[in-house]
Amino acid sequence: MKRKILFILLAMTTSFAFAQTGHLMQGIGAFNMSMGGASTGQPLDIEGALQWNPASISVFNHKIISFDVGLMASSPTIYSTVPTQTGTYISGSTEDDKGISPLPALAMVFGKENSKHTFGVSVFGVSGFGVTFPESTTNPINFPQSMGGFGRLESNYMLLQVGFTYAYQISDNFSVGIEPTIDYASLKVNPNPLASPSQTLGYPNSDNASAFGFGGQIGVFYRSDFGFKMGVSYKTEQYFSDLTFSNTYLDGSPAPENKFKMNFPSIFSVGVGYSTDKFDFALDYRRIFYENTDGFENTGWTETGAVAGFGWKNISVLSVGLQLKLINKLPFRFGYTYNDNPIDSDVAMYSVEAPAVVKNAFQFGFGYIVNKHITINAAFHHGTSSGKTSGPLLNPSMVSSTNPYGAIPGSDVSYDMTTNMVMFGFSYTFD
Repeated sequence: MKRKILFILLAMTTSFAFAQTGHLMQGIGAFNMSMGGASTGQPLDIEGALQWNPASISVFNHKIISFDVGLMASSPTIYSTVPTQTGTYISGSTEDDKGISPLPALAMVFGKENSKHTFGVSVFGVSGFGVTFPESTTNPINFPQSMGGFGRLESNYMLLQVGFTYAYQISDNFSVGIEPTIDYASLKVNPNPLASPSQTLGYPNSDNASAFGFGGQIGVFYRSDFGFKMGVSYKTEQYFSDLTFSNTYLDGSPAPENKFKMNFPSIFSVGVGYSTDKFDFALDYRRIFYENTDGFENTGWTETGAVAGFGWKNISVLSVGLQLKLINKLPFRFGYTYNDNPIDSDVAMYSVEAPAVVKNAFQFGFGYIVNKHITINAAFHHGTSSGKTSGPLLNPSMVSSTNPYGAIPGSDVSYDMTTNMVMFGFSYTFD
């Protein structure tokens, strides 16, 4: 029975479309998402508290269970231009046709009145990206491999994280918390740029590779007697085993398998909040450390023409949320999130199968308090990359001391995207 439950949870999370903060989801659940993901210093719901600051679950003094599911639709487009021998250019674009993907979240907190100890458990899909750009005869990067392109570009990545949280209330105003985490990740990329290409058969397609990982999170939380709150947390890098890909060339012949290590970056979060009878305000700042993370730290080509890594930069994230409690049992929520772009222009091509860039995200949501036990939440999200990420097309055969990535003169590849999502949640508070 336990294995069936785990399989269902994995199946629900293997269809991720896009995360918004690099490849990290900016919020967890309808409540937290509608607040722009801000929760480190303002724990209003158990999912946001468990995700961003384990110490903050000390504010919940009942047993609470929450389940949410969202439907994400993304609209990335990839553009490319190459020069011809006659001095003209060939340009084209391809739209993604991946469709709608589910985003689930499940959490439970075990609190008790007048107890200094609070426990929690969570199963979150915290990260993902994926595209399906069909093969094209008008967009150079999607030309068939026989014509010098990559053909159909397809990817699917997900990270499922299980957390076990403990918070201790040192005083009425101050708490500390810790959360060990266990992770499961899955990645599929076609064609597989992490594998060495054949001079005659090109890059192979891969199967679905998976890996297990582990890490943890610590946090502190302070709440005053006059509505002000503050929290700080640090989530360690999530350390994974190697992803092992079984590969097949486009003609059906077997290709050598390859391995790739892709850890999940560490995250530092600090947040403040202020609450009155009429509103709750939350503001978070996050720093995501891609630059020292396996899979993102390295970049460029290996000696055999495989991609060495994404080469992403560290990014800053600002989240702000407001909950208005002007109507009895019907709070309204508004959120905004700003994200840096982790992708440098000179290595933009390495991320065409993972264009997880949403600079500006806007959220709106509401809750309906059915009774003292049941609350229903809903959220709508709209995100935009606010422009294109662009850079030259790269070719490993053109690498030199003055052209370290093998940039093709006069070429260009770029991508942009929008995301839209509706999410619904249900929470139940036990007596």
